[in-house]
Amino acid sequence: MSFDPNSSFLFILAAIVIAFVVAQSVFFLMRAYRHGAAIGMDKAQLKKTILSTAVFTIAPAVSILLGILTLSKFLGIPLPWIRLSVVGAITYELPAATSTATALGLSLADTITDAKAYTAIAWVMTLGIIPGMIMIPLFLKKIQGGIMKIKNKDGKWGDLFMTSLFLGMISAFLGMVFTDVRNGLAGWIPIFVLLFSALIMGVCGILIKVCKMKWLETYALSISMILSMVFAVIITPLIG
Repeated sequence: MSFDPNSSFLFILAAIVIAFVVAQSVFFLMRAYRHGAAIGMDKAQLKKTILSTAVFTIAPAVSILLGILTLSKFLGIPLPWIRLSVVGAITYELPAATSTATALGLSLADTITDAKAYTAIAWVMTLGIIPGMIMIPLFLKKIQGGIMKIKNKDGKWGDLFMTSLFLGMISAFLGMVFTDVRNGLAGWIPIFVLLFSALIMGVCGILIKVCKMKWLETYALSISMILSMVFAVIITPLIG
């Protein structure tokens, strides 16, 4: 009997967890609103803050939706839905699923039908995020303190240090981009998509700096992801 990653049981399980997360968010939102009103904060301003914050969650939500669509072909909808609704980091979830699938000899182009492989991928995605949950409360304050010391001594060196940290994090995922470059022109498709994405981000940066389109700062990543996916859909059949 083949395994169905889109079974009703998995959908129900995902819905229960996500409903709990939403209920928790609503609970603390109401507590914060009531506390703010109790200490004399303007209710109109509180409602305006809630509304503006909700609007700014649209851009990250689009990125998360794209992540779910990316993984749903291989893992079905429930697992990516629950993972990205709780964690919300496609930069972690996709590499974790990809590396595990590669180790098991599976292709992300095909829907998974092996229950053991599905379970292994789910465990890797879950266990891999736990060290971050432990390290952040234990070491984040010390790390932030060290970074602030560097920035206070020399602002430029502090900015360079933060940029280096960011580039180091991005470099960890570049292996996925260059994996198939020896397989002919088709192996260069991820690089072409990467360069196109960088181009879109560059254009967004120019619009923000030169044209003073500050609102674009929130949506630049989502725009880059959407246009890059469209670009990938177009060039893949042409090259591959």
